[in-house]
Amino acid sequence: MSDFLQRLELAASRRCLLARGQKILVAVSGGADSMALLHALHLVAPSHRWRLAVAHFNHRLRGRASNADEALVRRTAAALGLPFFAGAADVKTIAARSKISLEMAARKLRHEFLARTAAQHHFPVIALAHHGDDQVELFFLRLLRGTGGEGIAGMKLRSPSPADPAVTLVRPLLDFNKTELLGFVREHKIAFRNDATNASHDFLRNRIRHELLPLLRKNYQPGLDKTVLRLMEIVGAEADFVSAAAEKFSAGRARGFASQPPAIQRKVLQRQLAAIGFLPDFERIEQLRLAPGKKVSACAGLTVARDAAGKVHCHETSAPAFNSAGLTLDLSGRQGRAEFAGRKLRWRLEPAQPFRRPPAGPAAHRAPLQELFDADQVGGRIILRHWQPGDRFQPIGLKSPAKLQDLFVNAKIPAARRRQLVLAATAAGTIFWVEGLRISDPFKLTPRTRRQLVWQAS
Repeated sequence: MSDFLQRLELAASRRCLLARGQKILVAVSGGADSMALLHALHLVAPSHRWRLAVAHFNHRLRGRASNADEALVRRTAAALGLPFFAGAADVKTIAARSKISLEMAARKLRHEFLARTAAQHHFPVIALAHHGDDQVELFFLRLLRGTGGEGIAGMKLRSPSPADPAVTLVRPLLDFNKTELLGFVREHKIAFRNDATNASHDFLRNRIRHELLPLLRKNYQPGLDKTVLRLMEIVGAEADFVSAAAEKFSAGRARGFASQPPAIQRKVLQRQLAAIGFLPDFERIEQLRLAPGKKVSACAGLTVARDAAGKVHCHETSAPAFNSAGLTLDLSGRQGRAEFAGRKLRWRLEPAQPFRRPPAGPAAHRAPLQELFDADQVGGRIILRHWQPGDRFQPIGLKSPAKLQDLFVNAKIPAARRRQLVLAATAAGTIFWVEGLRISDPFKLTPRTRRQLVWQAS
């Protein structure tokens, strides 16, 4: 037996991923990673009496190429004598209708299909082909977008399905890297298909994979992957300890709230807020943690405060009215500054730099809050104001404007907070910037941009 298969078996047994006689639904896209996982599990299955089946979800994002992926997986399952289950959805249409990114829509629909298939056919476990390289990419993806210890820890070897907690996801390849998987595929002459979208720089994960990581490995840390994976394991263990300590405190088996370390205090508050459906940012957790009795806005008509014992209490309030105040700015000079609704805003005009693809992700996760716009598209006069009913906005990635109300909901911004956010619109009334959201697609920098507006908020 090859070293690859021996390591797979050890991971499955020592880490208690797969029990003897286990029924396993293997998620297979048709790419090298999942095809390697399927063939490896199939080769060692007889020794463990594992009963495998194959599931494939067609995202319909690449036309005939997507159908060819499904056809290859279907043929492979038949050749191996395994049951095959297929699902499909028009991800692009559903993403546009739901006002979420293609990545988010694809992940949600795929997990729902896998969980539904597993439940219907009594598979308690779904095997996924995530590997060590995926973990490293996820580390930087979450680091750039902002996350806590649990997020930095990355994917776990075992975790509940996000679509159905009764179904368990296992990742037997997390200890392998991409090079090892490709070596196994070549050795066993396994057919697979390349997804052309993996080379597209339109997605932040792909830019991390093709631009950031090669730069870091070449110029800063040749052993980057090993270092990051070790850090993720350390942070993950510490995050698990904090969660366990917070659970112990909540169950009344620990001393007073004030005597707990800050990490445990934060987790105690976060767990209580999550229970009432509120997912707060770091700043709001800190407001609660540092000031007992202080009321913090949770959503429209609701504030929360914690008492000296660390217990969170909810308070109903009247929903704030819309603020119709506005401020007009003249951008005809080279630079300027203004203050509106407590926000300090600075701007300057400068010649466009060599074109670079604009960064993805919410501006709220970049510091300072600086954005670049095509100055000629923005124009010489703008209006600062708050959100109003009926406002529409087209963030980068959407092909048409969407209701700001819907974008706020998808971004999990509480209703009370939405009325406090500042937005900027052109003289014609088109919104090009909303605090905390991506910039507007029609105003982004392009190769044709001659002047750029550097916009900074604090």
